[in-house]
Amino acid sequence: MPSATAGARRVSLWLLLATLCLPGAARTQDVQGHALVQDDGSLMINGQIVYLFGVYLPPSGRQCDTNFLPIRCTNRSVLQMSRIVKGYVYCYAEATTVSGHPSAICYVGRTTFDQGEDIGAYLVQQGWALATPEAPFEYHALEKLARAHEIGVWGWPVDSVSPPLRRGRLRH
Repeated sequence: MPSATAGARRVSLWLLLATLCLPGAARTQDVQGHALVQDDGSLMINGQIVYLFGVYLPPSGRQCDTNFLPIRCTNRSVLQMSRIVKGYVYCYAEATTVSGHPSAICYVGRTTFDQGEDIGAYLVQQGWALATPEAPFEYHALEKLARAHEIGVWGWPVDSVSPPLRRGRLRH
């Protein structure tokens, strides 16, 4: 016959597992708060750097946005990102970068009845970001649509999504 302590341990174990498996249980790396877009395309949330998961912001040359004071000059992709990131952001960690920062899927405009807009998906859909190999399937589909409609970096001849040419000695 099992002892009372073994039964109590079994019940405690089941309660612990049930608590961990509850939908909506917070993950330790999830971050939320007021966000500021950094010049490298990361978000600063509550003093913590968070990178968008599954997207690459291609270099598109420095552009200046004169709608804000002080005037901000940075990559066009970062300027587009800063236009939609206003205020509170909810980020759900998917991975950790080599430097130990969370790489997350982040949302703006979240309400009780709407999860909000996925920042990475928005940037890919508008042609300002590329989907990385580990990105959600949705990002890859949105990138193909942006490319087909020639929007964002896919429509500007001055932008390049390929690696820069090596500079050095030229052979003639």
